[in-house]
This record gives sequence, structure tokens and C-alpha cells, in this order.
Amino acid sequence: MTDSSPRGSYTVGRERRERILDAAQRRFRDAGYAATSLADIARDVGLTTPGVKHHFETKQHLLLALAERRFDLAAARALEPIEASDGTRTLRVMNDVARLYASQPELMELFVLVTAAAADPSSAAHHLFAERYERVIDQIATGFEQDAAAGLLRDEIDYRALARECVAVADGLQLQWVLSGGTLDFAGMSRVHLERLAPIILRSGATVDLSAPA
Repeated sequence: MTDSSPRGSYTVGRERRERILDAAQRRFRDAGYAATSLADIARDVGLTTPGVKHHFETKQHLLLALAERRFDLAAARALEPIEASDGTRTLRVMNDVARLYASQPELMELFVLVTAAAADPSSAAHHLFAERYERVIDQIATGFEQDAAAGLLRDEIDYRALARECVAVADGLQLQWVLSGGTLDFAGMSRVHLERLAPIILRSGATVDLSAPA
């Protein structure tokens, strides 16, 4: 028996939307964004093209939704508890997120693609990226500042500026990963950058191996 209540209809619509996104992610990975059509994605999920357009008006809307999904995945990973009493908690969170990105190379490629669109203030991507970037920078800066207040990190450092630097390095490495054809060790280079920061910000001045448990 089909649930025809508003809640049931919403659940069906949400599940269909996620199936479309899954199919688009696979298609973009295997055939490339430019070579994929909405009709291809519709066939993969057993819908008509108008059926897909009911959820995503254009292919660019699909790309934007995948970028938003990636932000959500990273935010969820960042909220996972990490035990680190040595002041490296925020560094370890960023290292975990970099590893997550590296495990989903097709999303890394799409992220770089949609970043170019976000540079246009009139684009839908611009609002999404501006809002999410500020949220990410707030989270990173707050993590550093909490450990500084606990006496684990040096308190004379501008941690909001450092948070922006970390985001810029991560984004730059993703672009270089795409330009290298996926040969760049994105996760490894991200970890090296974060480990380089450790003795600069830790009150102890200790070096850190982020690949080892805290």
C-alpha cells in the first residue's frame, strides 16, 4: 500500500532526489560532466527527462546539489568526536576531511568545476559557497580558539586568518590534483601542511604525526 500522505510523498520525493544524485555522480565520474546529459541520468534511474527536471531543472543544478552534498559530508565528518588532549584536535579533523575528499575523487573534480561558477556573484553557486565557506572557517577558527583558551595552543595567533589559510591550501591542492590528472597525493600533501603547522601553533612546540592515533 502506498503512503499518499504529505509526509509519505515527501519521503518518496527525497529518496528519488538522492537516487538521481547518485546516478549523476556515477555518470559524471565515468563519462565526465560535459559528456553527460540529463537524459542519460534519467535512464539510469528509470525516469523520463521531465521527471528528472522536476527535481533538478538543469545539469548545473545537479552539479550544485552535488557540491552541497559534499559540503554536508565534510560537515558530518568534522562533527565526529576526536579525542586529542594535545591540542591537535582541529588539525586531525581537517586531516580526516582531506582523507574523505581523497576517497571520493569524482566529487573533488566536480567541486573544482563548480568553484569556477561560484566566482560569479549572480550565480546560485556563489551564495552556497559564500555561506558554507564562512561556516567552515568559523568551525575551524573556533576549534583552534577553544584549544588556545585551554592552554594547549599559543594565544597570540590570529586563528581566523589561519583557518582561511587552511581552506585556501586545501582548495589549491584540489585544483592541482585535477590539473595533475589525479596523480597528486592530495591527502598526503594536505597532511604535510597540517603537520607543518603543529609546532608553530602548539604551546609545547612539538612535532606531530597526524597519521598516528592521538
